[in-house]
Amino acid sequence: MIKVLSRTLLVTFFLFCSCQDILECIINKRPELSDRKLAVAYVNQLYSEKITADIKNEPLDNSYNYYFHIDGELPDGIEYIIDYRSIILEGRPLVSGNYKFTVRLSAEQKYNYSEDCESNYNDCDGLCNEATSKTYTIIVN
Repeated sequence: MIKVLSRTLLVTFFLFCSCQDILECIINKRPELSDRKLAVAYVNQLYSEKITADIKNEPLDNSYNYYFHIDGELPDGIEYIIDYRSIILEGRPLVSGNYKFTVRLSAEQKYNYSEDCESNYNDCDGLCNEATSKTYTIIVN
């Protein structure tokens, strides 16, 4: 009786969730932002740093679109440029201090997309999670 109930629950589970979704989360394919600390900046000196993104456990990182958003405060004089899988921070900071900001990243697969695949349970992008965020600090001396 327990075997029949277990199989029934398993079949029901697979009816509502595709195998692809389960494998995506077992493999843990998801967007990631670099962990490294940003270099210290100095007032009125040229500053340039890069924050990179990739898809964890995915050798074909370039087959995804990456969407960035920055929340928080960048030092006056520092601007950011989004360059495909990177955010480039550059400029000459004007005022010393600690500046915290959060980078939010979402990703979706570029190719093989089909609206027929969209459902509440599967969006066919190959990712377990589609978004992530990380807080960074620029120290200006």
